[in-house]
Amino acid sequence: MLTKEVLAHKYVKRLFIARFISNFGNGMGPIALAFGILALPNGSANMLGFVLGTTTVVFLLMAPFGGVIADKYGRARMVGLTDMAAGAVLFIQVFYFAKGEVPLAILLITNGFFGLMWGIFWPAFSGLMPAVLPEEGLQKGNALNAFMTNAGVISGAAVAGILIDIFGVAFTLAIDAASFFISGLMIFTFRHLTPRAQKTENTMLDDLIHGWKIFLSFRWIVIIVCAFSFIVMCWAAAENVLGPLIALEHFNGAKSWSFVITAESAGLIVGSIIAIKVKPKYPMRFLMISSFTITFYIWSMAKPQSLLMIAFGAFLFGITLDLWGTLWYTALQRKVPRDSLSRVSAFDAMGSMMFRPVGLAIAAPLSTLVGIENFLQILAAITVVAIVVPLLHPQVRNMSYEDLPRKADR
Repeated sequence: MLTKEVLAHKYVKRLFIARFISNFGNGMGPIALAFGILALPNGSANMLGFVLGTTTVVFLLMAPFGGVIADKYGRARMVGLTDMAAGAVLFIQVFYFAKGEVPLAILLITNGFFGLMWGIFWPAFSGLMPAVLPEEGLQKGNALNAFMTNAGVISGAAVAGILIDIFGVAFTLAIDAASFFISGLMIFTFRHLTPRAQKTENTMLDDLIHGWKIFLSFRWIVIIVCAFSFIVMCWAAAENVLGPLIALEHFNGAKSWSFVITAESAGLIVGSIIAIKVKPKYPMRFLMISSFTITFYIWSMAKPQSLLMIAFGAFLFGITLDLWGTLWYTALQRKVPRDSLSRVSAFDAMGSMMFRPVGLAIAAPLSTLVGIENFLQILAAITVVAIVVPLLHPQVRNMSYEDLPRKADR
């Protein structure tokens, strides 16, 4: 399907615009929050890791139920409602940053609530593209969605350091909060495309168990999700906690780290362009091998190398991230039963993010214990193992879109 044919479908453009707006805020939000916390009188890397870890823990607890909720009550409806609710609550955090005093409890409550909404949003969003496009347009639709998403992220990241310097953390976080609300409102307008499921006698637990069984039935999904739980752990520790510290100690603080994240976002843009055209015979083999870019990115922080070298590593990893986003979700959308897609996506997200709080929690204390350079090298080594081991399994190595028919929902 040609790009113009994809864009000709009703609601597709609205979805893409909503994703750009939301991710414009996402591009600046993490940078503003990281340097906002580090600048507090009681701020520290440990506090930053604790707050970010809380978001992820709540997300992990909610994600399986979020998949059931999305499948039951309508995916577009839940995407819209969770985005709007998250944006509204994040304004509480903005208020306290504007005052200059942010109690830890406020950070935990607002970011914990964001994790709660994220746990519903993530599995719900996975089912939106099949609702607005036919199956033959899914890869291109996912790639174009990624392009708009990444354009938003790179734009937000590019201006984050400047906005923080000129207007402060509170103003930057306010833009992030507003972007969620606006995006959610736009997606809520086409909630009729993903109607509520027909009423059944199944309980939420029944639906949860059913989704879990379908998730386990796809061995290649389970293996890759387990591997990514370790990759995401290393990535989170390096980029979300140690990266800002390195920028403060060796470079120019928020502006320098904004440059690195912008380079990663530029990689996402390039990845989305590649994903529109690339058609690997064995997509999971292709994606796992491409994941060695995270090893290089983490290693580049260890010395640290020059800021340009770190940014180059981030750029390469950004390409990989977007290829994963497009090809992985295309595989799920084509192979997983539609009625169970959000639940399977929820277990995918939960498993992939399972060790992220661990990475955020151990980053500061272990880097203090063994040194930042040594700890980053350990993280890089873990990623190598996590990439190589799944490739030993033939279902991962030889998986293709053509040889796996869609399983019937049971």
